[in-house]
Order: sequence, then structure tokens, then C-alpha cells
Amino acid sequence: MDQPDIFAYIPQRPPFVMVDELLRADEQMSQTSFTIREGHLFVENGVFTEPGLVENMAQTAAAGTGFKAAQKEEPAPVGFIGALKGLNIKELPKVGDTITTDISFLHQVMNAHVVMGRIFCGKREIASCEFKIFIQT
Repeated sequence: MDQPDIFAYIPQRPPFVMVDELLRADEQMSQTSFTIREGHLFVENGVFTEPGLVENMAQTAAAGTGFKAAQKEEPAPVGFIGALKGLNIKELPKVGDTITTDISFLHQVMNAHVVMGRIFCGKREIASCEFKIFIQT
């Protein structure tokens, strides 16, 4: 995907940014990459912590939604995590690792979006979770 600045698609700003690049965005899914850097807000003892992984999934969903809004020449909407279901963290990525995150859009009821997130480090799935995101209207 030809990539403009990620900030065109997400409302977050440093130091609270957990995505570097939007790799894919369509009606079914969004995908981002993020390289774990020393000194990041959610890096402790050389690893990217659990809250960072959850926020990375949420920001990947936001980037996909923001990309679709940009295609309609609308501003990126603001969303909030409403609930997590089945959070499974198998491994924490280390400083220097690049993670790839896939978000599958499962369904939407009014301003609530239910999505499934999966994070990969290389070919290994290291985290997954279903969550609800409420879009501010």
C-alpha cells in the first residue's frame, strides 16, 4: 500500500502511538506493522508489554477505519475500547522486533464494532483477542 503518514488515519499522537505503517485496509480487515523501540512508553525490561499489545490492536482497527474515512474525505473517527474477550498473549515482543497486526471486522451494531485482533512476530502468532470498539459520533 502506498503509505502516507500514519497520523492521517489515527487520532493518537506520540508518545501514545503503537503503529508505524498501514499495510492493508478494506471492508474486511486492516493490517499494520510496528517496530518495538527502546524507550517506548510500553517497553519494560526490553519487551513490549501487554497494554501496548492491546492498544496496538485497537490502533490497527482505528487505522483501517481512518483510511476508509480518508477515502471519503472525512476526518478519522475517534473510538474507545469497550470490552475485551478472550485475550491470549503467548509471547511479548522484544526491542528491535517488528510485529504485524491483523484486525478482522466481525460485525457492527450502530456505533459498536466487534473485531478480532491477531498479532504476529515473524510467522508466530503472539497475541489475539476479540474486542468491541465504540466509535464517537
